[in-house]
Amino acid sequence: MIAIRRAEDRGRTDWGWLDSRHTFSFGDYYDPRHAGFRALRVINDDRVTPGAGFGTHGHRDMEILSYVLEGAIEHRDSMGTGSVIRPGEIQMMRAGTGVTHSEFNHSKADPLHFLQVWIVPDARGLAPTYGQVRWDEDAARRGFALLASRDGREGSLHIHQDAELWLAKPAAGERRTLPLAAGRHAWIHVARGVVSLDGQELREGDGAALSSGAPFTLEGREDGEVLVFDLA
Repeated sequence: MIAIRRAEDRGRTDWGWLDSRHTFSFGDYYDPRHAGFRALRVINDDRVTPGAGFGTHGHRDMEILSYVLEGAIEHRDSMGTGSVIRPGEIQMMRAGTGVTHSEFNHSKADPLHFLQVWIVPDARGLAPTYGQVRWDEDAARRGFALLASRDGREGSLHIHQDAELWLAKPAAGERRTLPLAAGRHAWIHVARGVVSLDGQELREGDGAALSSGAPFTLEGREDGEVLVFDLA
């Protein structure tokens, strides 16, 4: 079974310097029909004007992933981490017992476009942790690149949840099949381009929930960039 969430149906926050689209309920946007999917709690599609960003604020008990599409994020946190995240990289911050951090557009001239993802961890009160990796571009173009997982295999970020995050970048006409084990669920998010999911067209910002043990097939229509969350 596939349930599609169209980009234009998402919530929106527009603060001038920030234009954010919310796949699931977030901040002042609340929709009880879309309050998350399994352990996946947030997918925010954020566009930030040059030099602007989120001042120091706090989080607890959440696995927070940032995936950059354009521009660069300048990150600082109470763990002493200072870093810049660029396209081709993904960042993870385990908020655990509590972290404060800030996120700004690293450029004074160019816009920033990134996805922020929250996954509910399988335990509360974990020690805060920071991670940042460059994902395998060749693997994403050939099939699927593993970005985050419970066991941190294949150089992926370690997350405290029975979940995996995969990336596929199929060119037009290319197909990808990812088996979904019995009892597992998946959320698909199209970050860029146009793809077909088992014959149904998905465009940038569209999402889809899958709850089935059957394999599913992605096909590129226009060069796609697709995040796949495999969830318990």
